[in-house]
Amino acid sequence: MAKPAKDDISKFTGSEKAAIFMLSLSDDHAAAIWDLFDDDEIKEISQTMASLGAIQSTVVEKLLVEFTSRMSSAGSIVGSFDSTERLLKRFLPEDRVDNVMEEIRGPAGRTMWEKLGNVNEQVLASYLKNEYPQTVAVVLSKIKSEHAARVLGHLPEDFALEVITRMLRMEAVQKDILEKVEQTLRAEFMSNLSRTNRRDSHELMAEIFNNFDRQTETRFMTSLEERNREAAEKIKSLMFTFEDLSKLDPTSVQTLLRAVDKDKLGLALKGASDSLKDLFFTNMSERAAKILKEDMEVMGPVRLRDVDEAQMLMVNTAKDLAAKGEIMLAENKSEDELVY
Repeated sequence: MAKPAKDDISKFTGSEKAAIFMLSLSDDHAAAIWDLFDDDEIKEISQTMASLGAIQSTVVEKLLVEFTSRMSSAGSIVGSFDSTERLLKRFLPEDRVDNVMEEIRGPAGRTMWEKLGNVNEQVLASYLKNEYPQTVAVVLSKIKSEHAARVLGHLPEDFALEVITRMLRMEAVQKDILEKVEQTLRAEFMSNLSRTNRRDSHELMAEIFNNFDRQTETRFMTSLEERNREAAEKIKSLMFTFEDLSKLDPTSVQTLLRAVDKDKLGLALKGASDSLKDLFFTNMSERAAKILKEDMEVMGPVRLRDVDEAQMLMVNTAKDLAAKGEIMLAENKSEDELVY
């Protein structure tokens, strides 16, 4: 078979594209993907790898951009309990899989209520308005207060007031009642939601782009803009970047400062805008800010890669704190506008 033109990715077969993609990954990332292939797929891709020859970096980049573009415009990934269990059984002993899946199933408490915390308040309110007020009171007492407030705001007023009254009178919920509520939610609500609530592919790609270093992000975004500007703009609007930390309120900034290593903070701020630097400096004690500024001066020139890594660490730390409810990230730009 004639070899495809070296820069014409449309002429590559599926196995050739897969082989190039696998070769471009680190050993750790590639190993995780190899585990998902069956024996015939491994054999085919391995044989293709052996006959590829030299592949230019521009070709690899084009293939990755093609993958990004397809995911952004049409791709979707759907996870479920059953598919997760089948996947785990392919590379873990059955007893370990049983333990993992039991942790995902329950027991009553943590996992279920965390899932509910990620459900849109209108969707959750639409379901709960058909339940008994006491059941709704139990559910709202188990999720974060800010989320419960939004759900109450979407319930009919008389019904919401009845729920509030039940919550005020509610004592410790017995374990068997809590388990029954959880079982009902899982059977009637979460199972239906998992079949209908597919994750937006642009959100997935925004997370992937968030984890690129700055140069890689710029390169792929520029190429994607040329191929699919609409998808590129949507991804950019969904990305949470280091500069977005400027939207944090003072309390959140101080919480983040306590969670970040001071060496990493100085390195990250070396590449920050003046306004973002000032935000962090003003939320530190005068002495701490002076020491940090001096440390940054002593650093001298630093590698862009190191700055990117430090900034990514701060962004991920902020996301972890937000997931725990310790800080609030501004996700909806329209909500950040000032009203005079």
